Amino acid sequence: MLIGVPKEIKNHEYRVGLVPSSVREFVAHGHDVIVEQSAGTGIGFADADYEAAGAAIIQTAEEVFARADMIVKVKEPQAGERKMLRPDQILYTYLHLAPDPEQTKDLVESGAVCIAYETVTDRAGRLPLLAPMSEVAGRMSIQVGALCLQKSEGGRGVLLGGVPGVPPADVVVLGGGMVGANATRMALGLGANVCVLDRNVDVMRNLVAEFGSSIKTVYSTRETVESLVLRADLVIGGVLIPGAAAPKLVTADMIKRMKPGSVVVDVAIDQGGCFETSHATTHADPTFIVDDVVHYCVANMPGGVARTSTFALNNVTLPFGLQLANKGYKQALADDEHLRAGLNVYKGEVTYDAVAEALGYSFKDPIQVLAA
Repeated sequence: MLIGVPKEIKNHEYRVGLVPSSVREFVAHGHDVIVEQSAGTGIGFADADYEAAGAAIIQTAEEVFARADMIVKVKEPQAGERKMLRPDQILYTYLHLAPDPEQTKDLVESGAVCIAYETVTDRAGRLPLLAPMSEVAGRMSIQVGALCLQKSEGGRGVLLGGVPGVPPADVVVLGGGMVGANATRMALGLGANVCVLDRNVDVMRNLVAEFGSSIKTVYSTRETVESLVLRADLVIGGVLIPGAAAPKLVTADMIKRMKPGSVVVDVAIDQGGCFETSHATTHADPTFIVDDVVHYCVANMPGGVARTSTFALNNVTLPFGLQLANKGYKQALADDEHLRAGLNVYKGEVTYDAVAEALGYSFKDPIQVLAA
């Protein structure tokens, strides 16, 4: 199979679909790899590094898309990239389709086979290709939240951990999953007061087992979300419904009544965001203010630490990518139910139920469309 790696074009996105060591693995399995010129320079890999691993360097994204059997990316294809997809071509990347009708329409019309990292599962029902970026984003959420709390950034002028004689900031984490647990770990490390809300009692038990009495856990209801958000200095939105749009847990009215200069970091923005006032921002212009509350809603947060994120992502995407290349997509998807869970769009059909429900498409069972 011919594997193509274009350069990412989203704002300040320096990650790359394959690092040279991953290229070497594909080549060792008998595949060819083409990489767009300068695709890895943002994380310190020169074109010569890819050539040494066995890849051919291609001058333009257009040629990569035109030639490759499988496109391996990081972020969802932008409008210009979607126009270059062709029927039966494999697209293997993050997609986040539920809140993105335009992308979904283009992918359906392309006839491509679109596999989303964020919905691939494992035996325990977890999301192994999403997990490392959730870890990164959870940890980053506290870093950027602490910065946004500074007066110069529009915040209240509060030091997250306080100092002796001055209390620390109150941090509320919505969702105790991978994002929430990592945000909690970082916030506690900086000395903040942390409260985590979730609806899964087992998740809260696990957090208490790990962090002990250092944190508070509260069952999430409309009432508890409202009462805690209104008292918070920093709120982290880390809720996730796999493949579906994020629920709007914090209303515009709550935002209006929060303390002036408080901060919300919406890690769920890739899935539409969990704050009613959120809209996606970029690393170039990461924040905006609504009712004196600073909003950080960057849709590709892990791109800010692109080298760490790329290696972490390749560690989990490579095995599935090799399955697709070694077996061909039909056999690979038929053999592995967990990889098949990543199939969101297949030759003009929406094959992930949460996406179909969110955007009004007819859902087609992936087993049936593959058999047909």
